[in-house]
Amino acid sequence: MVFDRRLPAIAMLASLLPAVSLAASTLSSSTSARARFYPSPDPAIRALPFSEAVRAGDFLLLSGQIGSQPGKLALVPGGMPAQATRAIENVRGVLQRHGASLADVVKCTVMLADMKDWPAFNAVYQQYFKSPFPARSAFGTTGLALGARVELECMAYVPVSRE
Repeated sequence: MVFDRRLPAIAMLASLLPAVSLAASTLSSSTSARARFYPSPDPAIRALPFSEAVRAGDFLLLSGQIGSQPGKLALVPGGMPAQATRAIENVRGVLQRHGASLADVVKCTVMLADMKDWPAFNAVYQQYFKSPFPARSAFGTTGLALGARVELECMAYVPVSRE
């Protein structure tokens, strides 16, 4: 009989219902949580129309950082190496303010004013990020804020349970 062969399958599916229900409620509660937006503590940057970071679930998404001096809307002197160093330090500062570190970064997007600066940027980048490296994309632009040579945007995995 067909009915007899289906009975064990139905019983097995019924035994899974509590687990499926729990998973669905967990998914529902985590996906219904709203993103949290964090303005910069720096008054000069806070006046600009973006958040320094946004928490969405277990991810912390950072706005792009350029080689600007803390507390000023001015670039550090010294060209690409100095600006790359300062941009990464700015990323580090944002991460630290939100309970994360460079080790938590899983994705970076690099914007370069000139793709010829790629080797110089990589030399600085590898001083801060070690293997296994975050996933990364890079592209050249026709201009960056304040005439910067580089802008670095990062995403970090920071489980909510760490807060």
